[in-house]
Amino acid sequence: MVTQLTHLNWAGIGLAFFAYFVLGALWFTVLFNKSYRVSLGRPGETLPNSPIFILGPAICSFLITLASAILMELLNISDYADALLFTGIVGIGFLFANTVNIAINPNMPRPLHYGMISGAYHLVGIGLANTILVAMQS
Repeated sequence: MVTQLTHLNWAGIGLAFFAYFVLGALWFTVLFNKSYRVSLGRPGETLPNSPIFILGPAICSFLITLASAILMELLNISDYADALLFTGIVGIGFLFANTVNIAINPNMPRPLHYGMISGAYHLVGIGLANTILVAMQS
């Protein structure tokens, strides 16, 4: 197993991470900004822009991308059809479901709304990342 992990394409991982992270920036600040603020119960507010709200998602996006790259390597996923199936399993079964589960708590004013916006971002983001990972395989 360790020998398989030494074959990871770090350029592909870097590009996939960057795409996933930039998608998140656009998703929450441009594409779904108003709906996202409504889901948080802050429709008229400007959301904070402190380092944790930039570095935290960057680290998480990197870890998700790295985990996908490792799993794709271990599962020998090397074509777009298998990457799409993998995206569905991981994207819906883990990322989307976990996002909705986290949102369902008493502190989230519109949990399903938030879960749909954020969960859809992770599904699209991991699909983009996995597509790049397959395209960049050596």
